[in-house]
Amino acid sequence: MSRQSPAPPRGARSQRTRSSSRFRGWLRHHRAMCLASARRLLRAPIGSLLTMLAIAIALVLPAALWLSLDSARVLDAELEESATLTVYLSHGLDEAQAGRIDEAVAAHEGVARTRLISAAEGMAEFQQALGLADALGRLEDNPLPASIVVMPFDPAPEAVRRLADSLESLSGIDEARLDLAWLERLRHLAELGSRLVLALAVLFGLGVLLIVGNTIRLAVESRRQEIEVVMLIGATHAFVRRPFLYSGAWYGLGGGLLAWGLLGLGNQWLSVPVSALAASYGASFTLPRLGPEGSATLLLCSTLLGWLGAWIAVSRHLAEVRPR
Repeated sequence: MSRQSPAPPRGARSQRTRSSSRFRGWLRHHRAMCLASARRLLRAPIGSLLTMLAIAIALVLPAALWLSLDSARVLDAELEESATLTVYLSHGLDEAQAGRIDEAVAAHEGVARTRLISAAEGMAEFQQALGLADALGRLEDNPLPASIVVMPFDPAPEAVRRLADSLESLSGIDEARLDLAWLERLRHLAELGSRLVLALAVLFGLGVLLIVGNTIRLAVESRRQEIEVVMLIGATHAFVRRPFLYSGAWYGLGGGLLAWGLLGLGNQWLSVPVSALAASYGASFTLPRLGPEGSATLLLCSTLLGWLGAWIAVSRHLAEVRPR
């Protein structure tokens, strides 16, 4: 009697087949719900456009303030580079002694670079600044001492103060003078602006959540009977929630695109008068733009806000739906 060989086990292979089949079905359903939600929005273009426009208006103001704050940070960085302190040497030092002190100051920890100004150069700059060359030229002796302009590594006010106290202890230095009140005021304004932008972003982000949530709530109510039927035959909350989540994401993405367009139009509209105003003061200034990273951040945030608003609204209303 011939003995039959046992059949190979098929449990693991069947399990892999069922898992891959479920995953492909999950992807197909996501793709179908994404396209169906987009078509549903296109079937009501006016209502969808108004909702996206409301989202765009809620996003434009914090984004514009963010751009303004970003330009202020650039200006702050430029001003920090100009943060210097002036070291006045003892009166009566010759050029060789001033040069040695300049070398000692340049080798000091915390000093990036120095510039030595002799007493004669200081007097020439003083005469040019005041326009009193004839009157000051009649002085028998130059009352101005030599000085050293010091550029610190760390432009923070506290670090510059410590550096000034340390330099005053060197021999041949009478005084180290600094004026950082303007820098402190600018930093306080920048901190105030950052907190204001953050507060407005949170408030308007909540506004976007409310806009999307109210829109999705109306959509859920209009399809309440359909939802009850599919839940009655065994549909899960995730299955029912999915098309509404894609609708919220589409609303958020459309609002972000409209906000991006409004910001671009506003930049074009204001760039000419701002450039003319800056030119009248002898400066050059251009309005900041979002750029690729800023545009991606805006669209990503708007899409996530739309998705989150839809998720909150649908989850809240699904808890109240009871199939009959």
